Amino acid sequence: MTNIHKMLGNSTLQVGRIGFGCMGMSEFYGGTRDEASHIKILHAAIDLGINLFDTADMYGVGHNEELVSKAFSDRWEKVTVATKFGVQRGTNGEWLGICGRPEYVKDACEKSLKRLGLETIDLYYQHRPDPDVPVEESVGAMKELVEEGKVRFIGLSEFSAEQIRAAHAVHPITALQTEYSLWTRDVEEEGILDTCRDLGIAFVAYSPLGRGFLTGAIPNRETLDANDWRRDNPRFSDEALAENTRFLELIRDIAAQKGATKAQVVLAWLLAQGEDIFPIPGTRRLERLKENLGAWTVQFTAEELAEIRSQLPIETAGSRY
Repeated sequence: MTNIHKMLGNSTLQVGRIGFGCMGMSEFYGGTRDEASHIKILHAAIDLGINLFDTADMYGVGHNEELVSKAFSDRWEKVTVATKFGVQRGTNGEWLGICGRPEYVKDACEKSLKRLGLETIDLYYQHRPDPDVPVEESVGAMKELVEEGKVRFIGLSEFSAEQIRAAHAVHPITALQTEYSLWTRDVEEEGILDTCRDLGIAFVAYSPLGRGFLTGAIPNRETLDANDWRRDNPRFSDEALAENTRFLELIRDIAAQKGATKAQVVLAWLLAQGEDIFPIPGTRRLERLKENLGAWTVQFTAEELAEIRSQLPIETAGSRY
């Protein structure tokens, strides 16, 4: 089992095209924080050829960065770490809004460096655009962090095509991280993916498995833990889940044809959209980690991809947030 490595956008970072999203190890998807077990999974991911690990200061209110630090403190040379700033939370997890003020950018970076135990962050994202601060100002502060040696490369998350161009004019953007999957294709329709390609920016796709739905693992809301945020997400209402089974029926048919699992089909489709696409599925189970990397065994012809496109539901029931 291999994980094909490519250069990540406008950078010198050579990373596996299937990365690892660490968020669920701290909160949002129910369950408990089993640090020992999670560290074993992160180590196994390295052994299986994954070297791009994604975190953020707001995941678990700093816990996720601290977990990543514990996992990789003796093997940083084997990993590329990406983290984010911009979504403010209080010490008890309360939501305080979005901030892209230059002074906040600098302060957030210092705190992330301390939690990670690093002198330099490989890839530093602005997690969301601040509606009250021009993107040029936020990215200007990020540029200064690069000049100071505290950040190697910079990225954006959930920015519009116009915002991406404005940011890139200030400093080269390495990667855009935004949701992208079989049931979330907004980036194609809104010119975001085309803009990234025009500028040589890699596209890091979060929630590539549709937050678990596209694997068939969530038949209804009752299968979710009481503390799972998807219980309050519009796309996971019982009505939306029922309507979105149209996606599962298509995926199930393709999986049967390919002799693969639904997760592998979903990831393989995303990988087939271009060598500049880097999905970052997350998991807390070793068997799922191995299953995800098995997506490389699933190949599609141009004709098959066109056929899938023709059968995809035009709309997805329920908004993303």
